[in-house]
Amino acid sequence: MSKNRKENNTRWSLVVYDVIVYAISSLLLIWLYGGNESLTNTESLKLTILAFAIIFVCRLIGHIYGQIWRYGGIQGYIRMIVSDGIAFILLYVVQMAMPIQRMSFARTLSLVCVNLLGSITIRMIYRYCYLYSDNVTKKGKFLAKLLYRFSSIETDTNKEVQKIKIAIVGAGRVGASFAEDLLNDENAVYTPRCFIDINKEKAGREVHGIPVWYADDTTLDKLKAYEVQEIVFAIPTMDVAKKKCLYEHYKNAGYKVKVYDYPTLYTAESKRNLREFDIEELLFRKPLAVTNEATNAYYKDKVILITGGGGSIGSELCRQLAKMEPRLIVILDIYENGAYDVQQELKIAYGNDLNLQIEICSITHKKALEKVFKKYHPQIVINAAAHKHVPLMEHNCVEAIYNNVFGTKNLIELCEKYETQRFMMVSTDKAVNPTNVMGATKRMCEMMVQSASTYGHVKYSATRFGNVLGSAGSVIPLFKRQIAKGGPVTLTDKRIIRYFMTIPEASQLVLQSGAMANNGELFVLDMGQPVKILDLAQNMIKLSGAHDIEIVETGLRPGEKLYEELLINSQTLTKTDNDLIFIEKDTPLKKEEIDSKLEILKEAIESEDDNDAREALRSVVPTFRRPEEINKHVEKI
Repeated sequence: MSKNRKENNTRWSLVVYDVIVYAISSLLLIWLYGGNESLTNTESLKLTILAFAIIFVCRLIGHIYGQIWRYGGIQGYIRMIVSDGIAFILLYVVQMAMPIQRMSFARTLSLVCVNLLGSITIRMIYRYCYLYSDNVTKKGKFLAKLLYRFSSIETDTNKEVQKIKIAIVGAGRVGASFAEDLLNDENAVYTPRCFIDINKEKAGREVHGIPVWYADDTTLDKLKAYEVQEIVFAIPTMDVAKKKCLYEHYKNAGYKVKVYDYPTLYTAESKRNLREFDIEELLFRKPLAVTNEATNAYYKDKVILITGGGGSIGSELCRQLAKMEPRLIVILDIYENGAYDVQQELKIAYGNDLNLQIEICSITHKKALEKVFKKYHPQIVINAAAHKHVPLMEHNCVEAIYNNVFGTKNLIELCEKYETQRFMMVSTDKAVNPTNVMGATKRMCEMMVQSASTYGHVKYSATRFGNVLGSAGSVIPLFKRQIAKGGPVTLTDKRIIRYFMTIPEASQLVLQSGAMANNGELFVLDMGQPVKILDLAQNMIKLSGAHDIEIVETGLRPGEKLYEELLINSQTLTKTDNDLIFIEKDTPLKKEEIDSKLEILKEAIESEDDNDAREALRSVVPTFRRPEEINKHVEKI
């Protein structure tokens, strides 16, 4: 039977039920009930026909039979009450106007109300049978099937078998909405079997006829009895510690664990929208909201130059700034593909509302860089251009110093020459007591920026943060590729711990700290507890659904620490207006000292010898230490 024909049959079935309900109501209140009026058979017949005509005409005008009651909500019932309410008024007025014996006000009202109650009851039974026939316990199967046939809906004996049975974590607004969407959609590939909630007061109750269980009392045997196949989190405000506990509990039990994002609707065609846990969510901490209205106002109507604007951090800086209505964003990058990609993305998102320019240039090419400054006269410069891959820079020390250090030197000099208002440098936790070339070059840049703040006219600041999830070269993409190939997942050392943040968090930190800078600050972020890379790898393997992927240690790489530090000296740490942002106020060096250090580095890189360059870097960055000196102090894990 076609779907349209099936719907028409169901609609006419409801009309027949309404006629039957009306016949019973009129029999009781017109024919059998005596009341104060003594109605003859003729008068009773006239009133029966009159009331029937008015009630059903009002329902037709009110589009009552155009409502698909299996999806009906409170709006449909209210419409029916209004239609019958109007019918009552018309019925009473017409009786007054016609030359027939009329019923009393109370009797007329009773007829309409009893009939309305019966019609609503039929629809509620109909909707109940449609929605919950697949979700009742075994004790209620017989009754559900009986009601299901009574509501004249064709059953599909394979319907329940085809659906994926889920437990929804969260019996609040989001979880209830998700369950209702699934119950209302006959094409949904999921069917909710139970709710699991962290609020004990909800336990033992029902939402949409689905039982609610308290999380701590929900045993695996109980889930098995209800044939649950997957767990879906639909509680966005859950405490992160509890969320982590539940996630690990169900993952270890072998369940697929997914996330529901309100208000997405899940159908057979859009199954992909019921997503897995994001990598960011595996950190099990609240996302850090850093920027505020004051930050947005600061960047509004400014000309902003972003070096390395096509990279992971640079491109996200562009996305964040585009929301703040700048006068102009200039994306400068040596890699044209990255710059082109972010340009196209922002053009699609903002069209002509965003003034955006692309310049292909290296920060080490000072003449080309000066042309950009001369053309745009940027008010704010954000330096996100750097060689950042630790193992690669260990073998390319000369290039790391040339790009990171002397590229930053070019920018500082041009900012002063072209009267830039503010220079913001993107730094890293690897600059704290660095054990590798990349970290040491970044520490040198921090010292240069702080020194420039003592003699220059530009306001300088540097912002230091931890590892960025999902950025180019980060551990996450590597783990993903290794898992996709069936493993093994490689770790340099299972004891390694790192601070992590998302790309948007890192970018927002740069923007807010830059906006609040007075001059010479070194900003750091409270990133919470560090994460064991081993735990991250294990969670990603669980997330993929694989169980036989091996984790292999390959040994620490040159220059690699077992842990990272965010602060040089916590005793000098001061708070800012933002509880998440702190300032490490290091004593800036004099310009002459910086110039002397730069001269040493210049002579070293001119030799083109990486070992000489590394030793020169060690001599100018006092905190640059060998990794074995740092790692030997780490307690065995």
